[in-house]
Amino acid sequence: MLAFLPGLMCFLALGGGSVALGQDAKGTRFVCTSIPIDADPSCHLPPIPMQSTSPQEDGLRNTVMQLRETILQQKETIVNQRETIKELTGKLTRCESASETTILDAKYNQGSWRKDFSKTSGKDTMGDLPRNPSETIDNLGRTMQSLKDRLENLEQQQMRANMSGAAFPNELRDLLQRRLGDLENQLLNKVSELEDEKSMLYNETAAHRHRTDAALNTLLERITELEKGNSGFKSPEDFKVSLPLRTNYLYGRIKKSLPEMYAFTVCMWLKSSASPGIGTPFSYGVPGQANEIVLIEWGNNAIELLINDKVAQLPLSVSDGRWHHICITWTTRDGLWEAYQDGEKLGSGENLAPWHPIKPGGVIILGQEQDTVGGRFDATQAFVGEMTQFNIWDRVLKAQDIMSMANCSSNMPGNVIPWVDNNVDVFGGATKWALEMCEDRLYDS
Repeated sequence: MLAFLPGLMCFLALGGGSVALGQDAKGTRFVCTSIPIDADPSCHLPPIPMQSTSPQEDGLRNTVMQLRETILQQKETIVNQRETIKELTGKLTRCESASETTILDAKYNQGSWRKDFSKTSGKDTMGDLPRNPSETIDNLGRTMQSLKDRLENLEQQQMRANMSGAAFPNELRDLLQRRLGDLENQLLNKVSELEDEKSMLYNETAAHRHRTDAALNTLLERITELEKGNSGFKSPEDFKVSLPLRTNYLYGRIKKSLPEMYAFTVCMWLKSSASPGIGTPFSYGVPGQANEIVLIEWGNNAIELLINDKVAQLPLSVSDGRWHHICITWTTRDGLWEAYQDGEKLGSGENLAPWHPIKPGGVIILGQEQDTVGGRFDATQAFVGEMTQFNIWDRVLKAQDIMSMANCSSNMPGNVIPWVDNNVDVFGGATKWALEMCEDRLYDS
C-alpha cells in the first residue's frame, strides 16, 4: 500500500493541472506531451527543448516555400488567362447573336432569296466553334487545388518532424523532391495546354469570322441584286465607251456593217460637256461616200445630220455634262426625219436625201468623222465624252417605243446593230467601263 502511494503521487504530478479538483467537468483540459519511446511514463519529465534545424532542412523548407510561391504566381497567370478566354467567348457570342439577327432580319425583309442564300452560304457557320474553354479552366482549377492540398500536407509533415526532433530521412527528402518535380511538371503541362487552347481559340475565331463575313457578303450581294431587279428594267449589256480627249486616234469601231436600208432609227445615250461642240458621236462611211450617215456638232454650229452628204440641222442640246437619250429617225420616202431628246420629239423635217437608199458594206466609227472609209480622222471633229446603248434599226420606231427606252421602262436592242460588248472594239486609248445606265442617270439628276 505504501508502494502504491508514490506511484499515485507521480501520476498526479504528471497530470499537473490536467484535472482541476473541485471544478466542473466542463472546465477540464488535458495537455499531451511527447516523450521518448524508452522513457518511463509514470514520472514527470521536463519538456524536451526544440532542436535546431539542420542546413539541409532549412534548404528543403526554402524549396517548398519557393515552389509554393511559384504555384501562386502560376495561379495568378491562369486567372488572367481565364479572363482573356471569357472575353473572347463573350465576343464570339455577340458575333453569333449579331449574325443571326442580321440573317433573320434579311430573311424577313427578303423572303424570296431564302432558298438561294441557303445554297450559297452552305452549312451554318455559327456551329463549329472550338469546345467550351470553361471545362479546361475547371479542370485546371481542380488540379491547382489538389497541388495546394498536397503541398500543405507535405509542409505539415515537415513541421511535425521538426517538432518531434526526428531526423528527416534522405529517402523521404528524395521522395519529396521527386513529388515536387512532378507537381511542377504537371503545372507546366497544364499551362502549356491552356496556351494551346488559347491559340486554337484564336485560330478558330479568325476562321469563324472569315466564314461569317463571306456569308454576309453573299447575303448583301443577293439583296442588292433583288433591289436592282425591283427598281425597274436592267439592261443585259451594261457598259459604256469613254473618249476623254479630243484627238484623232481615240475611237470605237462597230464590227458589223449595215445592209441596204430605206429607213432607219439610230438611238444612243450621250454624256458630254465639250466646247465648242461635242464633236462626232458616230459616222458611217461607204466606198465612194465617206459621209453616208454622220451625226456631228462642230464648232458653234447646231447638231447636224448628214445623209449622203446632205445636211439637216437638229434642235438638240446635249453639252451640259449630263446623260441624254438621243434618237433620230429617217425614211427615204420624201427624206422625212425626226429628232428625239430624252423621249420627247423636238423637231422634224423632210427632203433630206429623198429616195436615196443607205448603201451597205460600210464602216461605223464611234467618236470620229471619216474622210475616207475607216480613217483620216480630224481631231477638231472628234467626240469628247461617253456613250452607251448605240442601237440601229432598219425601220422608223414609234414615239412610244422611244419614250419607253428613254425612261428605262423597256429595252429594245437594234435589229441591225445591237449594243453588245463583243460587237464593239476600242482603239487609241478609248476604254470600255461597266455601267448601269439608268442608275447613273438617276445619280446625275
